[in-house]
Amino acid sequence: MRAVFAAGCFWGVEHMFRKHWPQLTNVTVGYASSVPSNEAEANYKSVCTGKTPFAEAVAIDYDPNNVSYKDLVDFFFRIHDPTTVNSQGPDIGAQYRSVIFIDKNTDQYDDANSVKEIYDNYYIAKHGKHVKTAIEQLESFIPAEEYHQLYLTKNPSGYECPTHFLREKAI
Repeated sequence: MRAVFAAGCFWGVEHMFRKHWPQLTNVTVGYASSVPSNEAEANYKSVCTGKTPFAEAVAIDYDPNNVSYKDLVDFFFRIHDPTTVNSQGPDIGAQYRSVIFIDKNTDQYDDANSVKEIYDNYYIAKHGKHVKTAIEQLESFIPAEEYHQLYLTKNPSGYECPTHFLREKAI
């Protein structure tokens, strides 16, 4: 099975999932879109302009016998600030938006929406803010250039968005 999430800079998102979920089959950084897209625009230079339909995202391959999709969605909400629009920390632009990309042929929408509602209520009660995370049907995921894969493993002192840390659980 596959889950695709966008939560700001993909380096930190990949690092958090790999660090806390060693049972995942694979985590790939790349560019995700919910609209038909020109794949030629799916490269770091183009996506960084914020003018493409792509978001920096991670594709997480997992065995549902070992990990539930709902648990992955819950973790996604805990590792970034889902109350912002088109930004995470100092990273600003549509490429850094918070999105759960769903596969239309699964129950992912219902699961993602139910967890999102829990976090929306949590953030309203705790911080007076609504969750801004979008839930969109995945149209395309294109893996990022090789030098982005495992970036923070290869570059331990590399840039990591300050909003990528593990928050308390709302459920």
